[in-house]
Amino acid sequence: DKFQDKFPPADFLQIHSPVKQNHVTSEKDLAQMFLHRLMMLDYRVRYIPVKSDSQTEGNHPKPVQVIDITDEDFSNLGAFTEQTHLHPMDVQMAVFHCSDSFLKQMMITKLSQCQYALPLLVPDPVTMEIECPLWTFRQITKTWKVTEDGSNIVTMKSVPVCKAQTPLVSFFRLGSLSVSKSQLMNTLINDRHNTFFHRNCPGSTKSRYLMDGVAEIAWYCPAGKPNDAFNDCIAFCNLHGDALLTEKRRDILIEKSSINIILFASLQKHEESQSFISGLFKSRKPLICLCVDDDRDVVKTTTGQYIIGLKDRSQSDVSEELKQIIREVLSVDGSSLKPSFQLEMMAEVSGIRVDESVLACQRGKSAAMIIMDLIKKNNMDVSKLKDEFLPYRGDLWHQWSKIHKELYHLRGDIENEKCKKQQQLMNIRQKQCAASCSKLMELFIESLSSLPLTDKQYFLKWIQILIDDLSTDELSSVLQSYDKKWSEVLALKNKCNKSDVLSIKQTELEEISRKLQSATFGLEHIFREMGQIYEAHRAIEGESRHTDWSKYPELAAQLMISGHPMELMDGDAGHVPLTWISSLLEEVIKKLGDQTVFVLSVLGVQSSGKSTMLNTMFGLQFAVSAGRCTKGVFMQMLKVSEEMKKDLKFDYLLVVDTEGLRALELEGNTTHHHDNELATFVVGLGNLTLINIFGENPSEMQDILQIVVQAFMRMKKVNLSPSCVFVHQNVTDVAAAEKNMEGKRRLLEKLDQMTKLAAEEEFSSAECFSDIIEFDVQKDVKYCAQLWEGSPPMAPPNPGYSESIQEVKNTILSKASKSAGITLTQFKNKVQDLWSALLNENFVFSFKNTLEIAAYRKLESQYANWTWALRSNMLTIENQLHNRIENGNLDKVEANYLKKESHETHETIQTEMTTYFEEDKDKEILAQWRGRFETKIKDFLKRKLDEVIQQKKAREKLDDEKKEFEDKLLQKSKELAQQLKDKANDEEELNQQFSSVWSDWVTELTADTKPVEDINLKEDQFIILKELGFEETLINERKQNGRYKDIYNSKTKKTQHKSHSALSWNEQQEIRLLIDKADKQSLDAIKDKPVATRGYTQTHLHEVAKNVKEEVKNFPMIYNLKKEFTVDLILYVFDRAESWLLDSQKKFKMNTDALTYLESKKTQFYTVFRSFCKESSSAVVLAELICEKLKASIVEAVCNKTAIGLAGEMRCNFPAFNGNRLNLEKHVLKSLAENENFNDFITYIRNPRRQTKAFIKAEVEKYIFIDHRDKTVNILKKNVDDVNSLMSQALSTATQNVQSQGGDIKMWLKEFSSLLKDELTLHTISSQNFSDINDFEFLKEEIKKRLNSIIEQTSSLSLGKLKESRLKPDEILIDQLCKCCWVTCPFCAAVCTNTIEGHSPDDHSVPFHRLSGIKGWHKRGTVEFSVNFCTTNVASDGRFYPHHNSEKSVPYKLYRTAGPEYANWRIIPDESKLAYWKWFVCRFQNQLEGYYKYKFQGRGEIPSEWKKIPKDEAIKSLDEILSF
Repeated sequence: DKFQDKFPPADFLQIHSPVKQNHVTSEKDLAQMFLHRLMMLDYRVRYIPVKSDSQTEGNHPKPVQVIDITDEDFSNLGAFTEQTHLHPMDVQMAVFHCSDSFLKQMMITKLSQCQYALPLLVPDPVTMEIECPLWTFRQITKTWKVTEDGSNIVTMKSVPVCKAQTPLVSFFRLGSLSVSKSQLMNTLINDRHNTFFHRNCPGSTKSRYLMDGVAEIAWYCPAGKPNDAFNDCIAFCNLHGDALLTEKRRDILIEKSSINIILFASLQKHEESQSFISGLFKSRKPLICLCVDDDRDVVKTTTGQYIIGLKDRSQSDVSEELKQIIREVLSVDGSSLKPSFQLEMMAEVSGIRVDESVLACQRGKSAAMIIMDLIKKNNMDVSKLKDEFLPYRGDLWHQWSKIHKELYHLRGDIENEKCKKQQQLMNIRQKQCAASCSKLMELFIESLSSLPLTDKQYFLKWIQILIDDLSTDELSSVLQSYDKKWSEVLALKNKCNKSDVLSIKQTELEEISRKLQSATFGLEHIFREMGQIYEAHRAIEGESRHTDWSKYPELAAQLMISGHPMELMDGDAGHVPLTWISSLLEEVIKKLGDQTVFVLSVLGVQSSGKSTMLNTMFGLQFAVSAGRCTKGVFMQMLKVSEEMKKDLKFDYLLVVDTEGLRALELEGNTTHHHDNELATFVVGLGNLTLINIFGENPSEMQDILQIVVQAFMRMKKVNLSPSCVFVHQNVTDVAAAEKNMEGKRRLLEKLDQMTKLAAEEEFSSAECFSDIIEFDVQKDVKYCAQLWEGSPPMAPPNPGYSESIQEVKNTILSKASKSAGITLTQFKNKVQDLWSALLNENFVFSFKNTLEIAAYRKLESQYANWTWALRSNMLTIENQLHNRIENGNLDKVEANYLKKESHETHETIQTEMTTYFEEDKDKEILAQWRGRFETKIKDFLKRKLDEVIQQKKAREKLDDEKKEFEDKLLQKSKELAQQLKDKANDEEELNQQFSSVWSDWVTELTADTKPVEDINLKEDQFIILKELGFEETLINERKQNGRYKDIYNSKTKKTQHKSHSALSWNEQQEIRLLIDKADKQSLDAIKDKPVATRGYTQTHLHEVAKNVKEEVKNFPMIYNLKKEFTVDLILYVFDRAESWLLDSQKKFKMNTDALTYLESKKTQFYTVFRSFCKESSSAVVLAELICEKLKASIVEAVCNKTAIGLAGEMRCNFPAFNGNRLNLEKHVLKSLAENENFNDFITYIRNPRRQTKAFIKAEVEKYIFIDHRDKTVNILKKNVDDVNSLMSQALSTATQNVQSQGGDIKMWLKEFSSLLKDELTLHTISSQNFSDINDFEFLKEEIKKRLNSIIEQTSSLSLGKLKESRLKPDEILIDQLCKCCWVTCPFCAAVCTNTIEGHSPDDHSVPFHRLSGIKGWHKRGTVEFSVNFCTTNVASDGRFYPHHNSEKSVPYKLYRTAGPEYANWRIIPDESKLAYWKWFVCRFQNQLEGYYKYKFQGRGEIPSEWKKIPKDEAIKSLDEILSF
């Protein structure tokens, strides 16, 4: 089926289930198993046994067939033989025929690595047309060493096999023979390896279907040693099957060969053989005839042909004779005798089809050849090609990288220096853009964009092949001179006396190293150029969708998805092109979706077999040869196959491979720092890091281990937790368990030792390796056998190597199965985070974990939603309970009751939290905060209703008296009405009479209760100040001049609070902070007092005044502050507390003072009295009394419900209020910029909480009274309707229940009030004065009649009434949004943006800081403002004074040691990109100078670039806060 629909490589380059055994259970699985094991370089792939499961389980041999046989049956013995399995070479050829040309190429490359012969001429199984699969050879390069005849000069050659010009020796068989031709050929090439499959190989069968007529080729490559069979490379070709039957292929080979070797039985037996051989004898081409039935020794004819008999001779003797003859023939001078064979020339042979002739390949090659012709046009030196054709990625990019790194190590005038560097970077980008895109790049991009997929694949392969050809010659000569120089340096190093010669040689070595660097030219350099063209244009022109360069990331993304490696870090510039990488990954995400990847990072010393290991393990096509080691960091994606998705929780494996640590060519011109940087980068990126160690050289091991340990230690410090696996390659005896245990013990000792060393450098307390990473030395250390079985270049790969690699792969997949991986977006962010941190000197200090920050910000938004759900639920419960308490239906609010009422909401939130913490894709990151957030939610429930309970308790005595008071007042009203009923229509007389007796009634009723006295705060303040030791005259003078009310501003006048000289601005700032502190502490202390429930006492103010005096006394000023200041500050605090105290005392009086309560009821009882006068029935009087009592309650209920509804509406739909703290911050700053009010800015800088509250208040007012007035009115009306419905329902239900049960008025009142208990307040009404009511229907109608007018009045309520209600929307939202952290940065006053108030142990942090001049920082001893951002300062070598009067300065890098206010801030170095505050200082420069009395001059001059920032750009830059 697959013959027409060919296998592509993509099917096999996926992550498949690991292979558990070396056999298959069905022939259907042979192809899959063959390819899998071939990819793993297991040369035993040729014979894969087919066993049934039953055979496998017990490991029983196949049962022997027993047959009954007689003499006459002997002739028919053949009938009993049966072929039980496929011929191994048929399996190979079947897979070959069913593969597409790219998989064929991969397969043939792997067969070549296994040192197997490769198909050269292949008959099509259907049409029998002969094909030469030239394309499949294109990736093979052969390396050998030539020894010149008669001398010891050895020259190394490395040539693509298609281009190699070698003699060809072809073997043919005539007829059927008892001797194996292939086996004999193997003895010439490698007598310990079956290069050509023969009849004695395992699995061989008599019949084969796809091998007859196939010509296979193999090369003998000498190692430059005395025991080489031949001095130079020779190609050997083997035509399978009877040469007499394959005339066309035989003739082609005879024509192309330098020597033909024919095997036949004997000339006498076969006429056809005879005539064929005699024809060859006549041609005079070197010929060797091997006669199987002949026993003669070597015979040479006069024409130079040889005949050898094979009968009764050992194969080794024949082999030696053949080698001797071939050497002799080939060493004869005269080119006619040894025409060179070149694979490429097969394309010119008529009668055969070359696979490269397919149209797609031709189109791909043509496109590549146009580029190659351009490159070769001027016959330019390879090292100059890159500068000529790839100008962007050359010196300009290297300069850009260098300056960009300098941005993180600024000195002196930092912000101006930074602006200069940023301008230099833009200039370089402009130069890059000016160096227009080269013709080569135009052609390359054109082909990538326009060619169909298959053509494009061919095109890229061709480009790689052709460019490699170009630089191979130059590379090998440079490599040879490098090897030679390196040996000289080593020899000199080993000598005791170090001489000047050594340093000269080292300089020469560095020079060769630079040549080596410039001689490398590959596809990666073209992609690098693409990246730089994109980055340069993007920097200058901004984002665009309609230019050529804007399509580059998409083109690269297509290649990356198809498995092409992409460069992550440029090895030559030592820099990550972040803009290019980000755009590339964004395009990959657009095409695939935000797929999950498991990142496997690989580290290892250069030439340690790392890339070969990855190639073997996953079939990855990283560059492998020693001369062209991967330079930089590359990433490659591998899809997880469908069958593996059940075991793995990710979609792709993303392999990150490095250029190799301690690379030889980098030694000298880079340092230990380069290796650390590289290791930290790849270890940080990986979910798992594979550390590859080659051999057991302790010094090499020590170098890499130290680097790796340090990288892991840094990861632990920044909360990243990758795992690791160590792979020991090239270990001599993998099987020796004891030796391995010893090796593991030594490795662990080394790791522990390195941990202690690294701990000193990284200031860590780690003692051993397992302190910094989860590591099990038994499971996480793997040993790999040597790669080659014997000595290269002819050695095949060791099957033990393949098995070891399979085991490592299984370990990786097993570890990967426990991880969920990360999304591509998270990977992109991680690249940015790690690289940004690495640019700074101190990685740990500079690392900004975007994944963690994003997870925390998302959690904050969730927390805001959960607390809001709880808060709105609690507000409703609180409202209901408030009414129950007011109605006297609830004496005690139990915590359990609260839990019960809020149980449903609480359970829902609890479930949501559990789901969120356990199922979110970031659950591992979230785990660290889970406990803290759950506790916060529980605490939130407890706090809310304590105050209501306290108030109820305070009112208990009065509540008990109310009923008695009301009974008596009703009785007295009734009695008075009896006396005055004849004056019922004289309203004035009635009012006068009622008023005259009312005060007597109240006096009489309250005779036994002590009234609550009014408080005189002014007098108390005076007494307290005197008690604290201040003179009476001073107190009076300070009170009278009233300056204390403006203490914030009046203190700046020159000598007011300080003797001798004026206060400096810094001292003023310190005093401002003192006032803020005293104000906040005092108000908090007073608000904690139970004034509303227990009443005011003088001690409340006394305690506050005493604390303020103490604060002033302890204030660290050079000069003592005057007494006047202390008195002013205490008076200021008193003044600020006054309104709260008076309000609270008023509540207390209302709750506990009988006199106040009764006075408030006068209107109510006058109404009742008037009704009695008019001789209204008891029902009418009661109806009036009930409606009078409900009137205020209805308004309050409607306003409260409206407040809760509006707050909920704004919390969900108003952009500023519906996110986390950062979102609110953004909107506050936006509003400040839009209004451009300097005083508001200063309030925000000095007291951000106050400004934020003002913002919320203003926005709520605007929303309710202006922007959404109609909506507010509708909400209010709906709530009025709800209350009306509730009342009507309560009236009907109470009346119905009483009538059906024959109840009285007492029962009716109880029923009615219980139905209202949750929504409205109805204070108890005594029933004894209305015992005569029995027409409840009439009562109901009377109440309804009066209620309708109350409802009507309420419907047309002024919205302003909302401001007077118990619950106010702005206060509800302030309570929700301002319960967060308000600590400000000690340098720049930026506010910590954590949503949770007490978020310890997490540090305070903010995404973007500001320039510290905003807070008044300046250079000591000058009037120069500081224009540096603290995020830049903390990475610099500068120093600062923690306080204006500090004597010692502190290095910015150690800012946390400067005192408690600095210690808990995490300030991460960045490039201070936020334009907002730069715009602010330019816009308000004069006002800032006037306010702080400093100047933006000298080193504090505002950089000119800042002045170009317009307001809209400043506001737009605030979006970066949220994208963070």
